[in-house]
Amino acid sequence: MMPSSSIATDTPLPGRIRRENGERILKAAELVFAEAGFAGATMADIADRAGLPKANLHYYFGTKEELYRAVLDNILRLWLSPIDAITPDADPAKALTAYVTAKLEASRTRPHASKVFANEMLHGATQIERFLAEDLRRLVDDKAAVIDGWVAAGRVAPLDARQFLFMIWAVTQHYADFDVQVRKVMGRRTLTRQDFAHITAEVLRLILRAAGLPDTPPHPSNA
Repeated sequence: MMPSSSIATDTPLPGRIRRENGERILKAAELVFAEAGFAGATMADIADRAGLPKANLHYYFGTKEELYRAVLDNILRLWLSPIDAITPDADPAKALTAYVTAKLEASRTRPHASKVFANEMLHGATQIERFLAEDLRRLVDDKAAVIDGWVAAGRVAPLDARQFLFMIWAVTQHYADFDVQVRKVMGRRTLTRQDFAHITAEVLRLILRAAGLPDTPPHPSNA
């Protein structure tokens, strides 16, 4: 057996290289699919954006369809994880603050992810139609039941839970999907962290008011 001291500690392991290349490809693909759509994107464009030979893409993802589905899966994980904050025992104001804040942070840091998803919806959701009809529907049913429970207990104002969730999605994703419009109207070349801090505070006030909660958001460290 080769002694462990013979292995340089700064030598990348094959598993790490594979993981890093996979992440690099997904990031590049997200940008290209956002800019060109699925039909307009090519594996050559994605390889060029990733700075890798085209053959490398086919090693990790056999087809453009497979890579596109991987990008969508990555986006859905990014978006769906924060909704875990909405639980029966959670404080509604803190849970909604955590969820809305996470969604807006995703719009700030990953705007192209939202554009890829929006393009998929506009083209009939052909790649994720089953997910929407089954998995997402079950998730929304579960979280709507939680919010309905809050309503029944008088913890939030009466509201249609599903429409409430749709409203949150629409508002938070607007700042990614329509960033050009937002920037032009606000007279900004880019939306800064300070801009998003203000946007987050204002969106939270609207969401919390709609739920009949105090419109001063809890401090993020307490959310």
